[in-house]
Amino acid sequence: MLGGSSRRYAGVGDVVVGAVKDALPGGAVKKGEVVKAVVVRTVKERRRSDGSYIRFDDNAVVLLTPDSRNPRGTRIFGPVARELREKRFMKIISLAPEVL
Repeated sequence: MLGGSSRRYAGVGDVVVGAVKDALPGGAVKKGEVVKAVVVRTVKERRRSDGSYIRFDDNAVVLLTPDSRNPRGTRIFGPVARELREKRFMKIISLAPEVL
């Protein structure tokens, strides 16, 4: 995963590798650090098995610990998609204020 892949786009529930572009001073994450993250919101709509579509106002990811699928932080802001439950990101589901 860290070396990249031939996949061009990522959807809700996909684990991606990225670089930190902006960080708060004194934080646990530093600018330029390479991190793993899971996509929790996308502007591009996603079709569900019941025929409905889910779409958000912004794109968002949650940073993950390098060794497991748990989030690095203890708070999650904004709603997350229900598809994360199927992908077994239970800690993120429990921390999120709203699951759509």
